[in-house]
Amino acid sequence: MNIQTQFPGTDQVRRWATFTAIVLTFLTFASQNRIHAEDSSQLQAAFEERDITPEIGMEQPGGYGKSFHRSLHDPCKARIAVFANPNETAREYAVVISLDALIVRRKTVLSVRDKIEKATGIPQSRILIHATHSHSSGPTGMILPGEYDQADEFIQDLAYNKSSCADAKYLETVEKQIVDGVVTAWKKLAPAKFAVGRGHEDTVAHNRRFFMKNGLTVTHPRPGNPDIVKVAGPTDPEVGVLACWNEKGEITGCIVNYVCHATASPGGISANYIYYVEKVIKGMFGDDLVVVFIAGASGDVTQVDNLTTVVPKSGEASSALVGGRIGAEAVKVMLNMTPGTECKLDSRQTVLKIPRRAPRREHLEEARSLIEQEPQTVGTANWTFAKETLLLEARLKTEPVADVEIQALQIGPVVIVTNPAEYFCEYGLQIKEGSPFPYTFIASLSNGCVGYVPTLASFGEHGGGYETRLSSYSNLEITAGDQIRDTGIALANELKPGAVPEPKPIPTFQGPAWSYGDVPPQVD
Repeated sequence: MNIQTQFPGTDQVRRWATFTAIVLTFLTFASQNRIHAEDSSQLQAAFEERDITPEIGMEQPGGYGKSFHRSLHDPCKARIAVFANPNETAREYAVVISLDALIVRRKTVLSVRDKIEKATGIPQSRILIHATHSHSSGPTGMILPGEYDQADEFIQDLAYNKSSCADAKYLETVEKQIVDGVVTAWKKLAPAKFAVGRGHEDTVAHNRRFFMKNGLTVTHPRPGNPDIVKVAGPTDPEVGVLACWNEKGEITGCIVNYVCHATASPGGISANYIYYVEKVIKGMFGDDLVVVFIAGASGDVTQVDNLTTVVPKSGEASSALVGGRIGAEAVKVMLNMTPGTECKLDSRQTVLKIPRRAPRREHLEEARSLIEQEPQTVGTANWTFAKETLLLEARLKTEPVADVEIQALQIGPVVIVTNPAEYFCEYGLQIKEGSPFPYTFIASLSNGCVGYVPTLASFGEHGGGYETRLSSYSNLEITAGDQIRDTGIALANELKPGAVPEPKPIPTFQGPAWSYGDVPPQVD
């Protein structure tokens, strides 16, 4: 037998080599095209954070009078998430900015949005700016510099010397840090995977309003009060989470949504309990991760349990408890997530024009009488709200109608529905119920601030409580809550929910069962 005939000849080798080269070229081209096609539809994301810690000695907002920071517990931050679809136009961006701040005034929102749009081309309608309502943060409010310059000297004295005021220098720093962080994130946009999920935490947040035996509603009746009948409103225990991974499979950032006032102050300048939410999540996934926290409809929900029968935790212990449990729940959710890449970005927004309530003549006369006396004589609360009544009267001369922006920002199967208020929890639950999205996050105190917005029933025969008191801070007409709710639901329904990333199904069973375990009992 001629052995040479068992092997291909030179011509055959050439033909095989040519064929192989063509096949490899085709496969390489196809592979490159496939990768490009996958990249073209893939979500891009980037997260950043910037320091907005106030200086010692600056005002500490959160009340109606002057208070000043004397110590530092942890930094306050601007927490930023930027999303984009790479081959789409700029209107396919979505930007979420969360500030460790009591409030963010409308003037700041409009200025920051304008600067971001000029620097990046991201439309202002795609930018959400939220304040977590930390009562241990920097002076972003209450009263802005120059806000009462049109009033007489007496009113100016009440506004600038007897009230909580924003700091002009600090506001400039906050704006600069936000814009710098967003621009940096925009430049760092990279292919990402995302996932969404929800957890449940029902032990650390409590409604603070109660029906009392006298037929009215009281805010914080205090534990052990024998006149309490029952709680007057709900809570929302949902922990909403959206997380992103980079191409290495590392979690780069997350958005966490929960309903609770940030009043569990640990002492000193602080992000409040959000610091502990972040600490727990970073403890699991690493310090490079950015936590963007969004407070839901928390107007009547705090960490204070008015029905407790034991002495509650306070200060740092309370802050760690609240934030730690929320953070732990978020970690559990993220560990069980299935990431995906298909993520539609969209947005809707509108600005409602809602009139402010004007104090009655007799209310004004009483306020003028009280304000001439010492707070210790007439009572601090009475004097404070007399001051607020007179400030409101002056404000109505320049701002009788409030701009109330409602925004629905879509990130795949998630819609974030905003309001600029300390919005009651019941309304947040109603918006979630009316939303077509599988995941609806409520973002209160976003894109401005109009104070407390209670339910309509809170102003009725059996209503009352702190949140319904008329002030320069809280004063929208009593139907405002319904208007905000209905608008939020309508905007969410203009958007089409994206698909929720799902885990892969198991393959068809091929058998057999595990050989070590597929045996009868051995009893010898």
